Amino acid sequence: QVELVESGGGSVQPGGSLRLSCDALGSNVNHNCVAWFRQGSGKEREQVARRYPSTSTDNAYYADSVKGRFTISRDTTKNTFYLQMRYLQTPDTGTYYCSIRVGGCTSRAGDFDYWGQGTQVTVAL
Repeated sequence: QVELVESGGGSVQPGGSLRLSCDALGSNVNHNCVAWFRQGSGKEREQVARRYPSTSTDNAYYADSVKGRFTISRDTTKNTFYLQMRYLQTPDTGTYYCSIRVGGCTSRAGDFDYWGQGTQVTVAL
């Protein structure tokens, strides 16, 4: 049984920072693809960052809209992965979901096997 438990969302002003956490119970974050998606109001769920399994020659991928501002990382000792978000902007507002795909990475939400419950991030004055 795999369960992903998210934390760390909230409200922040433009230019601020937040760090999201995803505790992966029953799944190894080092051996699988871990990713963060977001969904704004009326929009499709989009992948903002993914980190490849440790056995892959690839490292991490970021959507152009967040490149240079967001960082995905994992702590194998805690079996947790993170999304550090800096210089947040109003378009970053949405519900953020952590996700795991067994094996290799893709960008498609439908390919992922496990999902967190979602955490709200609101960027506003």
